[in-house]
Amino acid sequence: MSDYREERRRDQAAAARQRRQDAAAADRRRLALQREADERAARLREQQRAEAEQRRADKKKRCAERAARRAETLTPGRVYRTGTLALVGASAAAALPAQILHFVGISPMLLPLPLAIEGAAWVMAAGVAHADERGLPGWVRWLLRALVAAAAGFAAAINWSYGRHLPGLSEADATVAGAGLAAVSLLGPLVFEVRQWVSTLSASTGEGEERERRRHARRRRRDHRTVTKLADRLVSAAPFGALDAEAAWARAWEIVHGDDRPGMTPDLHRRAVRSHTALTAARAPRPGELRERLEAGLRPLDWVLPTGADVVPIRRASSQVANQMPPTAKAPRKKSAPPRRRKGDTPRYSTAARVAAAETARRTASVSVPVGEAR
Repeated sequence: MSDYREERRRDQAAAARQRRQDAAAADRRRLALQREADERAARLREQQRAEAEQRRADKKKRCAERAARRAETLTPGRVYRTGTLALVGASAAAALPAQILHFVGISPMLLPLPLAIEGAAWVMAAGVAHADERGLPGWVRWLLRALVAAAAGFAAAINWSYGRHLPGLSEADATVAGAGLAAVSLLGPLVFEVRQWVSTLSASTGEGEERERRRHARRRRRDHRTVTKLADRLVSAAPFGALDAEAAWARAWEIVHGDDRPGMTPDLHRRAVRSHTALTAARAPRPGELRERLEAGLRPLDWVLPTGADVVPIRRASSQVANQMPPTAKAPRKKSAPPRRRKGDTPRYSTAARVAAAETARRTASVSVPVGEAR
């Protein structure tokens, strides 16, 4: 009986231990599932947050792009050009029906005539814009403008006549109708020409440096025709693109005038030598001036000696009172005073010695002139 009970207790203990193990395993599985569910929910929330941020970023980008397009579209220049074209279209739409009714009233065969008149005005106006773009001569543009004025003036005269004879209108209303139709006939070409004029001025304002370069090239060709012809010949003789225009110009100037510095010619070199010689002579003392001043009892203050490059002044230095010892960073100990030269220790130079030295310097001085410049 005791063995049976002991065996039963062991079985119950084993069953309880198994139940505890099963419960722990179930708890671990439940915790694992809960952790996986929490991770999936966190990933989902993160994905939703990223998608929301991406949507907000896309929305901001679209708003910025629309703002940039609006800013680009609504610039003053674009508004002016677009508004001008709209005004031109409105004036043509208002002026053309009156011409069509006028000519069709005369004969249906004249229907293409108003189209040809208006078309001639607008084609010539476009020709003016094309001439400005290509940089054609001024007389071409003025000829096209004259044709535009002729076609627009003829259309305005027709519209004036048609408006003045509209049936059922009083005299004042007919006059106003004729004036309005004539004005819209002239308004379109006039506004288009003003638009083209403003565009040309804007382009010329932005090309100031290029315009100055072209002006400089014209002045160079006008002032130095010989050098220009030789430079053109050098460029044409070299392979295409091998010789730069400025390098050819410098080489041509050296060949024609003998100097590699553009602008310098033999005449200018001779003028420079004459001016330098005259300046040196003006700065040098006259012969006998020193003796005259000494005989008159006047002490000379400063004298200059001419050299090849400039006039070197000779200044009197107060060496009689200068210290013989160089200056030191620290004050020496006051054991003994350094020797000092005082005024009167050395006898003054005699007047004859000073006169002889000045005369010798004046006679030996000469102006150095390069051999190439003297020629």
